[in-house]
Amino acid sequence: MGESVLSQQPHDHELDITRDVCPMTFVRTRLALDRLAPGQVLLVRLRGEEPLRNVPRTAGEQGHAVLGLAPAGDGIMELLIRKAGAPAAPAHPRPRDSSGGAGPPG
Repeated sequence: MGESVLSQQPHDHELDITRDVCPMTFVRTRLALDRLAPGQVLLVRLRGEEPLRNVPRTAGEQGHAVLGLAPAGDGIMELLIRKAGAPAAPAHPRPRDSSGGAGPPG
């Protein structure tokens, strides 16, 4: 199996669904995305017209970013998907009021 330029891009996890058929192609992709943190990138290897149409479309409909799609040789395509959602912002302490207290009692 060849490699596409996408497999050279930074990614956090890889998934091979080249032997799966719909609907399992997106079911497995969604399960892999569910295990990632927001903002992480999944590299998916797929084969066939139906997964090629449905996996990127459904990922986009669910709010994930399709970063690229490229041939990897032997009829296999590689797809990069960034999981939706921003990484969690660091927690900030509650601002103090001017009297030096922690704010109004809760």
